[in-house]
Amino acid sequence: MPGLFISFEGIDGAGKSTHIEGLAQALRAQGRHVTLTREPGGTPLAEKLRALVLNDPMDAMTEALLVFAARRDHLQQLIEPALVRDNVVLCDRFTDATYAYQGGGRGFDLAVLRVLEAWVQALPGTTALRQPDLTVWFDLDPVIAAQRLAGARVPDKFEAQPVEFFRRVAQGYAERLAHDPQRFARIDAAQVREKVWQDVLAAVRQRGWLA
Repeated sequence: MPGLFISFEGIDGAGKSTHIEGLAQALRAQGRHVTLTREPGGTPLAEKLRALVLNDPMDAMTEALLVFAARRDHLQQLIEPALVRDNVVLCDRFTDATYAYQGGGRGFDLAVLRVLEAWVQALPGTTALRQPDLTVWFDLDPVIAAQRLAGARVPDKFEAQPVEFFRRVAQGYAERLAHDPQRFARIDAAQVREKVWQDVLAAVRQRGWLA
């Protein structure tokens, strides 16, 4: 089977990380080679940029530039080679997160994000952009997410934002879904874990990628 690119999106506390690993195991059980990765990050350079983005004070444009610089290295060094090898790439966040966090949360200019996206994700010799084949969005009320995260770990600068910030982030995700509904599978992340997992499996099975 050809390579697949599946991204997982949602605010912290939505539970996506647990289900990324579960899907990786399910795909491997059917003989697929799986590459697990994340954004920002995924390569040595991108992980260094991730540490800056998550912890250092900066304005929204600087954040966006660093995130897309990390994404470019991630695509060149890890994602594209894995897809050429016919791997399934499971990525904890991708470009939708930039639109949600920097665009929705920070209020940064979406037109600039679209320019950066076109520069960084252009597929050679085409007018197409590298996008996930499927984006699984774990949609959760920010108040519930904050309750889940309370005391779990020392928050980074995004996790420490007020609930209103995450309401704007959630709206940013909703707008991305409205823009490209065929790519998205919206999951109600307020359900019990097993029901969320069944919905994740259903989204992948509907596309014929799992028996």
